[in-house]
Amino acid sequence: MTRIASTLLACTFLAGSALAAKAEVNVVTSIKPVHSLVAAVMEGVGTPGLIVEGAGSPHTYAMKPSQARMLERADVVFWVGEKLETFLAKPLGSIAADAKTVALIDAHGLVRLDFREGGAFEGHDHGDHDGHGDHDDHAEKGHDDHAHDGHAHDEHDHDKHAHDDHGHSEHSHDEHGHEDHAKAGHEGHDHDSHDHDAHKKHDHDEHAHDEHGHDEHGHEGHAHGGVDPHIWLDPANAKAMVAEIAEALSEADPGNADSYAANAKKVAARLDTLTAEVKETLAPVGDRGFVVFHDAYRYFEARFGVTAVGSITVSPEVMPGAERISEIRHKLEDVGATCVFAEPQFEPKLVDTVIEGTQARAGTIDPLGAGLADGPELYFTLIRQMAASIKTCLSAAS
Repeated sequence: MTRIASTLLACTFLAGSALAAKAEVNVVTSIKPVHSLVAAVMEGVGTPGLIVEGAGSPHTYAMKPSQARMLERADVVFWVGEKLETFLAKPLGSIAADAKTVALIDAHGLVRLDFREGGAFEGHDHGDHDGHGDHDDHAEKGHDDHAHDGHAHDEHDHDKHAHDDHGHSEHSHDEHGHEDHAKAGHEGHDHDSHDHDAHKKHDHDEHAHDEHGHDEHGHEGHAHGGVDPHIWLDPANAKAMVAEIAEALSEADPGNADSYAANAKKVAARLDTLTAEVKETLAPVGDRGFVVFHDAYRYFEARFGVTAVGSITVSPEVMPGAERISEIRHKLEDVGATCVFAEPQFEPKLVDTVIEGTQARAGTIDPLGAGLADGPELYFTLIRQMAASIKTCLSAAS
């Protein structure tokens, strides 16, 4: 009888624990790497929703009605910010107006880098990565090591981003376009009705640039300039994002705060291990230049000491014309770049066009995890696969 009573008591306790572990919030995320980090922090508690699925790109994405409904039910939404997921800006201010919106580009302790000037990275000295292969001390140095492109980041004064004691109030949010994370800059992005015809027209207009030989130099200010939003490609930034995620979830769901904190601590340790592993993987090819599809990899380069010398397009929304392709071909010859990398989210034939008649090889790197299963492991697999792709192509081309 006593044993039966004990068993019933134990079952009741376990059932109560399981009930307590269930998330009390509906969480939605923007892109797959963000989803992965949020899922890791929520592991054992709940599962976040995802907006940009599969091989979708935040640069060109149009939401489905089901995803709009997901936003409408959300209590917390995690995204990088308006500079990356522009299509989300207005829905977050309307459909998800009652949700807590967390722009991870504003995470405490995050290292931010500016976009480089021009897709050919003119005047960009990649010759010495020793000064920034490990940028744990960026906040103290004020990013002097990253004045690659001839502009010394005065407008992005990282001394103001001292990253200490969550010095968030010292950040100039104007420079990030996030003065009001949920509502800033929504005018001009008419997604109210999820107008897919408008998106089709936009896609047509993109390709028209290629057909008419228009070079996109004149469009640099359209999507680029200021802070590069591809922040997750540095695992040290991912750690800052994880801390921000855990903090926001704990505030929204205090009953599971201990679980979120424990998961965040575990993920942070794994990210440290990942950083050391990938540095070792890429060390043999750190001195070999390569060209990327668009300038999305500055954080990865700086963390791991590899060298992108140019990009096929400045802005992924605008396809390159003949002038850009010619410019990149000359760049390949001038600097001896051995690989040109496509991305699965965009047209791979452009890479074949660029390398035609050169000694360069084609490869693929994926900053979003297009072919990877969603979930807590995606982020770690993503970074490892990027490193493996870069090493394989550069090693084979040597």
